[in-house]
Amino acid sequence: MGTEFNEMQKAEVLIEALPYIQRFNRKIIVVKYGGSAMVDEHLKHQVIQDVVLLKLVGFKPIIVHGGGKEISRWLHKTGMEPHFVNGLRVTDEPTMEIAEMVLNKVNKSLVQLVNELGVKAVGISGKDGMMLKCVKKYSDGQDIGFVGEITEVNPKVIYDLLEKDFLPIICPIGFDEQFLSYNINADDAACAIARAVDAEKLAFLTDVEGVYRDFEDKSSLISEMTVQEAQAFVSEGSLGGGMLPKLQNCIEAIENGVSRVHILDGRIPHCLLLEIFTNRGIGTAIFGSGEERYYCPEHRLKSQGGR
Repeated sequence: MGTEFNEMQKAEVLIEALPYIQRFNRKIIVVKYGGSAMVDEHLKHQVIQDVVLLKLVGFKPIIVHGGGKEISRWLHKTGMEPHFVNGLRVTDEPTMEIAEMVLNKVNKSLVQLVNELGVKAVGISGKDGMMLKCVKKYSDGQDIGFVGEITEVNPKVIYDLLEKDFLPIICPIGFDEQFLSYNINADDAACAIARAVDAEKLAFLTDVEGVYRDFEDKSSLISEMTVQEAQAFVSEGSLGGGMLPKLQNCIEAIENGVSRVHILDGRIPHCLLLEIFTNRGIGTAIFGSGEERYYCPEHRLKSQGGR
């Protein structure tokens, strides 16, 4: 009886996932991969499993990853002390050299994990195919070195990889008009890439559960919100946990054509699958004014809607 019940549960999970698979088949989803899920080896394998599953059921996933903690670790190894201004890393020439080396190392380790699961991945940076053009970014007027602000995205190399059935894994290194290398915030890069490829979804893996009405009250997690509601939160200026710039990125992505943006706790095993393939999800989904909130599974099966 127990085994039979367990098998029925598995069947129900698959049926619940069906409308989402139908809705997003052949659609592009950009996953910004960062935070604790990049440091914990067990979580790292689970995130990669999730992305591989998305690929195998018909999605077109793209991974954009950071690596700030790993960069700091290597700076310490080489006897260099990281410096920050208003939360942004000061990236002088030696730091930029370390950052590019480390991000490419992280990139190829993720490629290897995807390849091991039988899916062909290709790791690139924003310099490949002249993808991420940028200018120097300043922090309240202060020069923070080789930190870039994206001005242009050329997605051709991404489209070429997707067309050939590869899974692109992108590290956020860009270039300027003099072809100097710049380190780019991974959230900014994911947002810009999602806009450029007309992604259906953009998912941020973070170290918080999502957006709270009150950051101190963990029961106030918001499951879904419109872009107008998100704008109101930004205007109030009451967001905690480093959520303000992330929410601003979400709003910008939706205003530029991304249908839905998801903010997920990457510390939760298989958070991507739980958010995308279940009726209520586990994080915060933000959607444009033309999109609908979630509705009952029966309705979804007819309309192929969903989170």
